Amino acid sequence: MSAKAYILIEGAAGTVPNILKRLGTIEGVRTAHAVTGQFDIIALVEADDINAVGKVSYSKIQMIEGVIRTITCNVIDLE
Repeated sequence: MSAKAYILIEGAAGTVPNILKRLGTIEGVRTAHAVTGQFDIIALVEADDINAVGKVSYSKIQMIEGVIRTITCNVIDLE
């Protein structure tokens, strides 16, 4: 079974296009879109389990130049 999370990303001014390009190269990132509001980008990450999702966020996404902070929202199944 796989785990999914939406990762909200705040980027430094002028860095959003580069962050989006880099997100497209990261294994596990299914989609990434620029959005309006408090955060600049929302990305959908899918991995084998919740720990693997966390590793994508911590060791890959947070290391992209221009990323200020992230919030990970794990997808839960209510059924």
